[in-house]
Amino acid sequence: MGARLKDVADRAGVSFKTVSNVINNHPNVTEKTRAKVLKAIEELRYRPNLTARSLRHGRSGFLTIALPELTSPYFASLASAIGAVAKEQGMVVLIEETFGEPEREQIVLDRLGSHLIDGVIFSPMATPARDVAARREPDTPLVLLGERGHPVGHDHIAIDNVAAAREVTEHLIGLGRRHIAAVGVERGAGTGGLRARGYRAALDAAGIDVDPSIIVSQLRYHRASGAQAMSDLLDSGRPLDAVFCFNDLMALGALRVLRERGYRVPDDIAVAGFDDIEDGRYSSPSLTTVAPDVPFLAEQAVRLIVRRLADRDAKAERIEVPFTLRVRESTTGVNDHVH
Repeated sequence: MGARLKDVADRAGVSFKTVSNVINNHPNVTEKTRAKVLKAIEELRYRPNLTARSLRHGRSGFLTIALPELTSPYFASLASAIGAVAKEQGMVVLIEETFGEPEREQIVLDRLGSHLIDGVIFSPMATPARDVAARREPDTPLVLLGERGHPVGHDHIAIDNVAAAREVTEHLIGLGRRHIAAVGVERGAGTGGLRARGYRAALDAAGIDVDPSIIVSQLRYHRASGAQAMSDLLDSGRPLDAVFCFNDLMALGALRVLRERGYRVPDDIAVAGFDDIEDGRYSSPSLTTVAPDVPFLAEQAVRLIVRRLADRDAKAERIEVPFTLRVRESTTGVNDHVH
């Protein structure tokens, strides 16, 4: 026996009438209450024909953001920015944290058939492009972020990681650094792989040999990973005068270890990161980093959802997010300025 309207009311902790109002899309329901009811409907798989008909031809007003890790300052700021833009469009944001796990990302794709959401902004970490392309419900607008899982024909927003990483590495080379470690390298076309390409391209252009012994692969872009990588690099005894960490959290971990070991930054070893999280602006020394234009990303992601709601057959767009190299004390020892 399927769930009844009363079951939904009990699960949501509201009255029978309130559930009916939500199903019939009455305006006299608060956003918070509407979200609780819709969540209960989804959990109980309550699918009366009236609901399907009502929402299939209209708009629920709900937008899902599926991100790998909300404890990451970068993804937290991105979610906040998207939420602010969505609110201007009269939409309520539901946040799904996937932890970059294949099973959780598949759940996001499976829910694309739900008539309770108007669209999904999705940053996949583990899902291959073929699985995204094979999603069962192609009618729900989907905007893909980042580098992984981006089949042809889907709206896609990403930064040029190769160009950004190359610019960071060129900055370090321009300061006279010749033994530049890279932390966060991965194979393939993911974030770590693309940033590694930019790093190697800058070294090659400057005639500097790539030293595999100071390239560190890290799968988890956390402070602890950066700290461990920095410790391992120092313990190796290899010549080292700069470190490019592929995100700011790892760079902050590296800075901590360098201070504990008695190294001066940037005099002995310069450090650069990626993402321009707030902590890096207030660290001591402040952190040189790549700053993606997060407000632009958020505006474009919501615009693409709204555009596809109006025209399901609209041609897919690929949008490149602008970035700025913010040069700070961790590489130059002077006050913050912009390249």
